[in-house]
Amino acid sequence: MAVTPQNNDAFFREVDEELRRAQMTSLWQRYGRLAIVVVALGLAALAGYLWWNNHSQQLAGQDGEKLSGALHDLGDRKPERARPVLQALAGSPRAGYRAAADLTLAGMALEGNDVKGAVAAYQRVAADTKLGEPTRDAALLRETMAQFDTLPPAQVVERLKPLAEAGNPWFGTAGEMVAIAYLKMNKPELAGPLYGAIAKNKDVPDSIQRRALEMASMLGVDVVKEASAAAKE
Repeated sequence: MAVTPQNNDAFFREVDEELRRAQMTSLWQRYGRLAIVVVALGLAALAGYLWWNNHSQQLAGQDGEKLSGALHDLGDRKPERARPVLQALAGSPRAGYRAAADLTLAGMALEGNDVKGAVAAYQRVAADTKLGEPTRDAALLRETMAQFDTLPPAQVVERLKPLAEAGNPWFGTAGEMVAIAYLKMNKPELAGPLYGAIAKNKDVPDSIQRRALEMASMLGVDVVKEASAAAKE
């Protein structure tokens, strides 16, 4: 019996469907198990991340409690009780608690006239790339203050000149130390304008601003006259 075109179309559709089913079966046999493994690994990784995140938050909370307790002990004048806790926190994997512990230890060392110990703590903070730049700059500034009387003036300038720029949060303190270093190097022509810039800067603390104004006047820099001229322009 002859096969009509309509019957031919139905026949070919059935053949196509059987071929697709055969291809899908073959692909599942080749890759189906691999897909299950990939999905399982993905779910395991997600579960691991969720556990790690929760665990990290718990540990951070523990570090916060330890730091708070140590600071409370310092307030109660119990430094020997606070010191081992702070020393342990200085090795914390969490940068913020690490820095807070080291900065506190540095302050305690300075109170005990242990400049070497304070400098070591400040250096750890200044070198910690996990911390923000303002915190690292503050540590560098305090380190330099602790060593100021023993450092060569040129080294003070080299360290702090980047901070002794208008607009920097540490401009007043860093600028004052750099200006003093210039005077020690017998370079009043560099110290005077820097004192003048500090005296005219409204963001600098009043005490530093007053000292800078006095020093600028002594070095022949008329800050008031310069300010008036700038206002007229």
